[in-house]
Amino acid sequence: MKLLKIRCLTVYFFCSIVVAHAADSKPTWQAEWERTVKAAEEEGRLTVYIAGYGALIDSGVFQKAYPKIKVASVTGSGTQLAPRIVAERRCEKYLADVYSGGGTSLYQSLYLGKMLDPIKPALILPEVIDPTKWWDGKQKYVDREGRYIFVYEGNVATGASPAYNTNLINAKDYKSLWDFLNPKLKGKIVSPDIRRVRGNGPSVQYLYYHPDLGPEFLRRFYGEMDVTLTADVRQAVDWLAAGKFALSMPTQSSFTSKAKAQGLPVDEFDPHHFKEGASLSVAFGQVGLMNRAPHPNAAKVFVNWLLSREGQSAFQRIISTPGEAKNSRRIDVPKDHIPAAERRSDGTKYFDPDDLNSRDMTPVTQLMDDIFASKK
Repeated sequence: MKLLKIRCLTVYFFCSIVVAHAADSKPTWQAEWERTVKAAEEEGRLTVYIAGYGALIDSGVFQKAYPKIKVASVTGSGTQLAPRIVAERRCEKYLADVYSGGGTSLYQSLYLGKMLDPIKPALILPEVIDPTKWWDGKQKYVDREGRYIFVYEGNVATGASPAYNTNLINAKDYKSLWDFLNPKLKGKIVSPDIRRVRGNGPSVQYLYYHPDLGPEFLRRFYGEMDVTLTADVRQAVDWLAAGKFALSMPTQSSFTSKAKAQGLPVDEFDPHHFKEGASLSVAFGQVGLMNRAPHPNAAKVFVNWLLSREGQSAFQRIISTPGEAKNSRRIDVPKDHIPAAERRSDGTKYFDPDDLNSRDMTPVTQLMDDIFASKK
C-alpha cells in the first residue's frame, strides 16, 4: 500500500511538472499578446483619429472582435485632424491613441512634431511581423528611422492622375505625358491649383521628382499650355464632362469614377498607359501610434488587428468602392475586387511618392509660384 502511494505521488508530481511545462512553453509572442489584450480590456476604451477611412471604425468589425474595448473615432481630413491634435496637446489634452491617415499629416505634423511612439516594437502578432506576408517581401515605413509610420496600402495608379473627355481625346494618341504639350491641347486643359488644393500631393510629387519629367515638364506644361487653374477638383471634372476642357491633370479618381458611373464622357488613363510608368498610391493607408496615449494597450491591440489578415481584408472590403478598389500591401488577402490593370506586378518598378527623397513639396510650390509670377 505504501509503495502504491509513493507511485501515485510520483505520477501526480510528474503530471504536474508536465502541465506546468506546457503552460511555460507557450510562445513568447502569445504570452505577450494575451497580456496586452487583457490590459487593453482593463483600459476599456480606444480613440482613433482617422482621415478618409472612418467607415472602417463605423463598421464595428474591430468592436466585434474585441467587444470589451469601446472604440471612439474622430474623423475629418488630415488638415483638420492634425492641427486639432496639436491644439489639444497645447492644452495638455492627450486624447488620441492612434492616428490613421495620409502622409502629410502623419509625417509633417505628428512625426516631425515628435508626437508619435514607434509602432514597430508594438507589433506582436507573427503574421503582422512576418515580412513575407507583405508586398516586396518587407514592411514599409516612411519615416527616417523606419519605426514610426507604417504603410499598409499600395494602389497602382497613373502617376500624374490625368483624366480626359472621351469625346475630345483619343487615349491612343498619347503615349507619354510629354504628349500633353501638343499645341492642339493649348487652352483646353484644366488643373487644380496644386499649391492650394489638398489631395493631389502624390501626383504633384510624381511630376516634379520623376527622372523623366521634373521641373522642366512642369514649366512647359503650366507655362506654355494656357492651363486654367481651379480651387475645386469637383468643378474640374464637371467642366471636363461638359466638354469645356479636354484634359484635367491632376484629378482625384473618386470624382472621375463617379462621373463615369453616371454615364458622362470622362475617363482615366490605364495606370500603365504612359511610358513614364505607374506609381504606388498609399492614399490614407498609413498608421501611427500617438505618444502619451491614454489607452496604450488598446492602441497596440488595434494596430495589430488592423495590420493582420483579418484587419486588412476588412479594410479592402469596407473602403473599396465600385470605381476605386483599395489594395492592401498584404499579399495574403483576396485581390479579386481589383481590376487586372490596377494589380501590383512583381518585378515592376513603381514611382514611390512616399520615398523620403520625394516628399518635400516646398520646391514644387516655389516653382509654381515662379511660373505664374512670370506669366503676369
